[in-house]
Amino acid sequence: GKGLSETHLGIVFRELGVRPIITTKVEIMPDQAHDMAGAVRRSVEGSLKRLQLDWVDVVQIHNPPAAKRNPEASGWMPISYDDMMGPGGALEGLERLRREGKTRFLGFACEDAEAQTAARLLGTGLFQVINVWYDLINPTAGVTLPPGLMVDYDYAGLLKNTAKADAGVAVIRPLAGGTLTDHAIAGGARHPLAGGGLTRNPEVYQDMVGQAGALAFLSRPDRSLQRAAVQFILMNPAVSTVLAGPSELSQLEEMVACSGAGPLLEEDLARVELVWRSNFGRWSGGVWANV
Repeated sequence: GKGLSETHLGIVFRELGVRPIITTKVEIMPDQAHDMAGAVRRSVEGSLKRLQLDWVDVVQIHNPPAAKRNPEASGWMPISYDDMMGPGGALEGLERLRREGKTRFLGFACEDAEAQTAARLLGTGLFQVINVWYDLINPTAGVTLPPGLMVDYDYAGLLKNTAKADAGVAVIRPLAGGTLTDHAIAGGARHPLAGGGLTRNPEVYQDMVGQAGALAFLSRPDRSLQRAAVQFILMNPAVSTVLAGPSELSQLEEMVACSGAGPLLEEDLARVELVWRSNFGRWSGGVWANV
């Protein structure tokens, strides 16, 4: 919400008298590329003001790591290794914030990231937390790309690199934007409070619902599809936590109940593998359907 959520959280934290572990992100815009270190510091200082706090536990760079910066991006600009690590780069701003006591840990987000650059950053040992896109529709952060599966981004087993770097992993989009749910595959509309790009792109959303439908067998009387999706993620030992993005309290309660629920059965995983290899059932006439 462009800072609005931080404002709301700041009010709630003060009213309840609580101090949970807090992570916030910095998004470097194209017009800030000349002074990334300064942009990072200014963004976090604004976050602290909105949160009514002197420091946060983790600060992450939201921009996806890429081989080259994309200066033509209108927003959410992919940034390079040198943008992060070089003089005046994002890391310089992060480290200064840590020296000033305004954060404890550093990290970056990997949505739409180029895996090789993300792995290279992890290899420096300077980042303690990353966000990773990892779900049953695009599992490539945790498994080798299955033969036949088509994805927009191959994250090339990035979770193996996090384990080597001793970095924590907070999984984003565990339900693939709400498509990996019983409600979605039954034809239900997105929650009115659900935001993000899928709300603005209903055709993409419906296409992903079609993919999720091929995994409907994971839903049973004692377990919803959404719970199975989270259990799958928690099976990976590199995963620290799952950011479910609930839109209402009942969704949050269901996600919390996944903790300690145990892994999926081997027979479930074998069927999931078949779905991946069939590209969610989109093999047609000897070629992959382009849908």
